[in-house]
Amino acid sequence: MKILWISNIPSPYRVDFFNELGKHCKLTVLFEKSSSDERDETWKKYSFSNFKGVILGGKSINTDKALCFRVISFLNNSKYDHIIVSNISSPTGIIAVLYMRMKKIPYWIEGDGAFAKKKKNLKEFVKTYIISHAKGCFSTSKVHDNYYLTYGAKKNAIFRYPFTSISEENVLKNTIPLNLKRDLRKTLGIKEDKVILCVGQMIPRKGIDIFIKVAALNKSYGFYIVGGKPKNEYLGLKKRLDAYNVHFVDFKKPDELKKYYQAANIFLLPTREDIWGLVINEAMANGLPVVTTDRCIAGTELVKNEKNGYVVPIEDVFTTSSAINKVFEKGYECMGKKSLEFIEKYTIENMAKAHINILGSKSNDNKHK
Repeated sequence: MKILWISNIPSPYRVDFFNELGKHCKLTVLFEKSSSDERDETWKKYSFSNFKGVILGGKSINTDKALCFRVISFLNNSKYDHIIVSNISSPTGIIAVLYMRMKKIPYWIEGDGAFAKKKKNLKEFVKTYIISHAKGCFSTSKVHDNYYLTYGAKKNAIFRYPFTSISEENVLKNTIPLNLKRDLRKTLGIKEDKVILCVGQMIPRKGIDIFIKVAALNKSYGFYIVGGKPKNEYLGLKKRLDAYNVHFVDFKKPDELKKYYQAANIFLLPTREDIWGLVINEAMANGLPVVTTDRCIAGTELVKNEKNGYVVPIEDVFTTSSAINKVFEKGYECMGKKSLEFIEKYTIENMAKAHINILGSKSNDNKHK
């Protein structure tokens, strides 16, 4: 099977997926840019081992998008069994789709997730045109299904796949015992006996202010956020609330970050909006119960209330605080075991297999839908 994939940048988790997918097919991936302008150097260290990666190198228009007319030269219907576009909000993705529509070339679309909006403008019109004419839509969740349906996709053209950034070897078989957690805490300089962890950029969308406010209500717990240097507004909020139990930790490489996951008791992501939230997968793969919001698609899809955590309303400090205490009351160890159970199928290996199975079942269907 020959597949052409059109994407924006070679993010680490997508490159891992493409390398796995390339084991099962002949894969070519077109990237608009070599990296995002707002990411650190670790995002620039990748290897195209099992697929052909092409950096189109057009005119950069923002941090992770570029205008690349060169994409048209790759759109030869007779050369590929399937063409997948995962950058439909980018000018390059839009150009590719319009060209394929003109040439009657079938295409698939994919994304990490999305929330449907009901605006009436040119952007929404273009989105509806692209989605409604796709041969198939790869979806990550019920919320993502609804997004596609809102923009004109047919229900039988929506296909689910397990979206993730973790491989089978990175999913723990069992939760980390308390004695090992304590050893890790000593290594990391964590003094508190109960630890709440957050991983994410220090930006308003991630709900860092909510994280600090929740910490101020629970000063016997240690609240650790890994994600870079804190902004002055967050340092100021911490000081005003006397939230001395909040600890800001700079970016960590995967091996070091894993220690923080395994040293923690609960993972908290008080995001205002995440179209997925791969840190949820990572936390669950390390045996942590999760508290997150109803605007985090990974949370609404993977977190089951009272089983492996809680999904709470956005910006609700008191409900979030209550959810954390409920996890401790009900037993974070039991909830952590449920997280491992729920995340077991969400591996890069299964993600690749799902794509191959879906595309394989449609390989003989060359008519545009």
